Amino acid sequence: GSVRIIGGSYGTQKYGAKAGYRYDRLRVFAAASYESSDGSRRGMGYWLANQYVSLSYDFSKHWEAGTSMMLTETKADNPGSVNRPQPLGMWAKQLRTTASVFVKNRYDIASGGIQAYYNWGKHDIDDGLDSRNMPRTYLFHSKDFNMGVTMYQTVKPWAGNDVSVGVDFKHWGGQAYNTSKIDGGESPIVDRHVNEIAGYAMMQQSFFDNILNLNAGIRLEHSSQFGNQWVPQAGLVLRPLSESRVKFCYGRGFRSPNIRELYMYGPRNPDLQPEEMDSYEIELRQWFLGRRINVGVSLYHISGNNLIQTVMLDGAARNVNTGHFTNKGFEIDAAYSISRNWTVTANYAYLHTDAQIVGAPKNKLFGEVVYTPGRWQFVADVTGIWGLLTEESKENYALLGLKAAYTLGQKMPITVFLKGENLTATSYQINYGFPMPRATIMAGAEWKF
Repeated sequence: GSVRIIGGSYGTQKYGAKAGYRYDRLRVFAAASYESSDGSRRGMGYWLANQYVSLSYDFSKHWEAGTSMMLTETKADNPGSVNRPQPLGMWAKQLRTTASVFVKNRYDIASGGIQAYYNWGKHDIDDGLDSRNMPRTYLFHSKDFNMGVTMYQTVKPWAGNDVSVGVDFKHWGGQAYNTSKIDGGESPIVDRHVNEIAGYAMMQQSFFDNILNLNAGIRLEHSSQFGNQWVPQAGLVLRPLSESRVKFCYGRGFRSPNIRELYMYGPRNPDLQPEEMDSYEIELRQWFLGRRINVGVSLYHISGNNLIQTVMLDGAARNVNTGHFTNKGFEIDAAYSISRNWTVTANYAYLHTDAQIVGAPKNKLFGEVVYTPGRWQFVADVTGIWGLLTEESKENYALLGLKAAYTLGQKMPITVFLKGENLTATSYQINYGFPMPRATIMAGAEWKF
């Protein structure tokens, strides 16, 4: 297990603990964390608490069963855009819980399992001031759920071949309503649910002692709201040399609009259609100097329809399908282990879009140097962004980060660290009207046992 404590700029503090225990066939794991911050602006504080526990048991070398549960609670304040004449005064509180149970099997020629899960959430929100800068007379509330069962099985009918089949069932939905701050009276907004069921099959075959691997699959998704959707995918991995690899994959993406996008908040739009897209990607990767140098290049092309975005129409925000879109670009990455103590990594990504996509940078460059002499670790990294579109502007900026850590002891080590982010105090925004924090400093310690 481990225990971690961190504190730093803007009154930020983080605490976490986790521990696992195994006895014969029984395994138990638990974790808890808490964090809070005053925020980089007045009226932007938050706190967040998480708890997680899991339990599993091997009934035999072939069968395992288990369960897990997670609880999350948070409250955050939102002062609104810096362009407002006065702070928005909005706050949101959320409670979410997830639970699941599973049974798995493991054999030489087959493996699979069945899992059931339930996810539930409750949200209470004060939307703050209205367009006249007057306090709103109501509180917003919503409850949502997502429950389902997934079953799958993989068999190996002959050498180098895997065949997987599965079925998924989902039942999800929720309700939203307002309550008066004066008398507590309720005003319903929406109460909806959706059923989805899908079946899929996938096969993978290796050839020539794993020099070539091919895979292909198909999924049929049925939604009670939008009907049927076929989702195919295929790919290959080729290793022409021991230090070379070529990968290709094709996949079709599909996502139904959720209840929030359809029926809730100001941007809601009940006429939204599902998002669809086809993606193609090819990757070339090569190792040099006994795998001390690793270089990769990826090319991708994505074409789709009905991407859901929130845009301003006639002075008001609205969720809309943006029609046909094409995204394409490439990524380059490299890593070099110069010696046992020195490592250098870098990557660059270029994205071209024929549609205006908020929050998607055209260029992103990242570089990192790690030096680990003995029990020390020093890390320096730089991130550069060019052509990031916000609702009202394009952002170009670079961020510098530094970290130093020292580990005491060996059997039960304690690591103390100090790190800084955006140390040049660069001014930039990802969401228009919400400037990101300037230089931040964090310090902490972690004890592993």
